[in-house]
Amino acid sequence: MAAILQLEKVTKTYRKGENEVHALVGVDLSIEPGEFLAIVGPSGSGKTTLLNIVGCLDSPTSGGVRYNGKPLGGLKENELSEYRKQHISFIFQSYNLIPVLTVRENVELPLVIERKLSKAETRAKADKVIAEVGLAGLEERYPRELSGGQEQRVAIARALVKDPYIVLADEPTANLDSHMAEEIVNIMREINRTRNSTFIFSTHDALVQKHARRIVTIRDGIVHSDERK
Repeated sequence: MAAILQLEKVTKTYRKGENEVHALVGVDLSIEPGEFLAIVGPSGSGKTTLLNIVGCLDSPTSGGVRYNGKPLGGLKENELSEYRKQHISFIFQSYNLIPVLTVRENVELPLVIERKLSKAETRAKADKVIAEVGLAGLEERYPRELSGGQEQRVAIARALVKDPYIVLADEPTANLDSHMAEEIVNIMREINRTRNSTFIFSTHDALVQKHARRIVTIRDGIVHSDERK
């Protein structure tokens, strides 16, 4: 199967005072459609940097990323924005919900920004994915009225509402207890199975690693192992 993402000799170097920090060092990685992949390693190993480069929130110092065979390095800022809007969704550790918006309004937000659907179509699509993550009946609640696990479900629904090809999840279970984390991972596994969306996790969580079908271990910016189950 052809790779949906191909990282080729990706290096990322930051300057910190007088020193250079090598966040990624010559990373080669090929990711196929529909993978459920965990990137693991200690803090500072380069996990989040790798996710940010794949999501075009950051750019490599050298090397490059291909999406469906097309290099992302030469894209203009508006083209990168379109790539993010049309193909990539993010799930964050801190949920990043807008507190003054209801569950439905938070989930609708990516569709409202795109302005491709009518108001009725936007609402119907949002309600469908809200039900898919087990929150039917809570559409009018505000984030402050939800548990942490429910907030993360809203974040997942918001990420999925635009039917992304790739979901990037940065420590999505870090703020949850083990029971709620298990529920969240099972929801994402089911979505991965039914939609064939590609999930890429940055995680320390052994639970996520247990359910992942592929584990890439990074230390000091270098890929040390790449294991498929």
